[in-house]
Amino acid sequence: MAIEQTIHDIHFEDAPNVSTSIPGPESRRLLEEQKNIDSSAVAYPKNIPIAISEAKGATLRDADGNTFIDMFAGIGVLNVGHSNPYVLDGVQDQMGELVHTVDFPTEARLELIRKLNEIAPGALPDDNRVVFGGPTGSDAIEATIKLAKYNTGGDSLIAFRGAYHGGSSGALSLTAGRKYKKDYTPLLADVHHVPYPYAVEQDRDPDEARRIAIENLRELLEDPYSGVTNPAGIWVEPIQGEGGVVVPPKGFLNDLQELASENDVPLIVDEIQTGFGRTGQWFASEWEGVTPDIMPMAKALGGIGLPLSATMYREDLDTWGPGGHVGTYRGNVPAMVAGVRAIEYIQDNDLLNHARDLGQYIRDRLRAVADGRSSVLQVRGRGLFVGVEFDDTESKSGKELVAAIQQHCYERGVLVWSAGRRGSVLRLIPPLVLTRSQAEIAMDTIVSAIEETCPSD
Repeated sequence: MAIEQTIHDIHFEDAPNVSTSIPGPESRRLLEEQKNIDSSAVAYPKNIPIAISEAKGATLRDADGNTFIDMFAGIGVLNVGHSNPYVLDGVQDQMGELVHTVDFPTEARLELIRKLNEIAPGALPDDNRVVFGGPTGSDAIEATIKLAKYNTGGDSLIAFRGAYHGGSSGALSLTAGRKYKKDYTPLLADVHHVPYPYAVEQDRDPDEARRIAIENLRELLEDPYSGVTNPAGIWVEPIQGEGGVVVPPKGFLNDLQELASENDVPLIVDEIQTGFGRTGQWFASEWEGVTPDIMPMAKALGGIGLPLSATMYREDLDTWGPGGHVGTYRGNVPAMVAGVRAIEYIQDNDLLNHARDLGQYIRDRLRAVADGRSSVLQVRGRGLFVGVEFDDTESKSGKELVAAIQQHCYERGVLVWSAGRRGSVLRLIPPLVLTRSQAEIAMDTIVSAIEETCPSD
């Protein structure tokens, strides 16, 4: 199938269109039934009470027929949009032929590995291996821990404050958020978290924040009394996602790579949320010209939301024997087809440039409304990975301001989300297929919400 439909042809044309009270009666019925029979761990409908019936491109429709512009994209999973027709066509064909293969070779598996090599960052093209494991980002992180330990013989794991790497035991050990892990300790032993250069949180000049972060890490690695005896690797998000779309100062990732190399410690760059064009590059590490030693991938890898994760690493680290890393679902052939087609769709529609241009437009709109509002601390991001951090006011916390903005947008057919250590960051991660027209409509709503919620000084 040729790629015939452009990004302008794949959405519900009437979005946004809210014609009922929301949640509408059918959504309320389904939400109530979910509450009665589903796990109490269900989280997202508590903030956005909606029952989704269908979705296309950057739009979705609820059970009552209301349509929304999706500025959330399943937490950055749906980079080529919901039900992308080019991707879906390949998946449906594959479903009729072969679905599950463990790790036997298939054309789809080998083609995806070749495609990943084609778009790999830095010096990784033609100098890498790819391993598939379980279907989630957490599974990919677990693979990186095993690979780093296996190759170095190390025990200590080093990560950053503000980090989120997943919810399984090893990934949760690397995750910094107390709320995620406090009820499940002890986790892995000998995990150390050093400061990430989050200049706003630390009230520092960005270069000073970068210098302090690198100094802290250098001391941890090189001070014989730091408490770290045998480091296995350093795990870092090139842009912290759950931590609040925190973009590190220019040069931080380069300094980090140099320090890791000097100390012969693998640098593991977590591209699970930032990969596959999210930031306007295939991978966010490319903004600094950094080559990860090991790179976990998931989320948008599965094209249209099919579960698939992988880990790419330097070829000289391919020291595992057969069965060195396993997983029942490492042969999800439809998801591999989806991954190949999603990459092709991004290439053929020049979505990297589109993400850079549209992301700049979104940040410009946000900076314009932030001017003269002390409650808006910072607008930041790269490509279509955007965060707006809010400060507490006399009457509301930053978290409450974000919740009010989110509710305002929801009622008007625009879905946005939150992030940050205190929940005070508005997070925008729309599909890369979001059109300029849709972005303008969505930003009119978001800007209106900020103006209503955060009066000028």
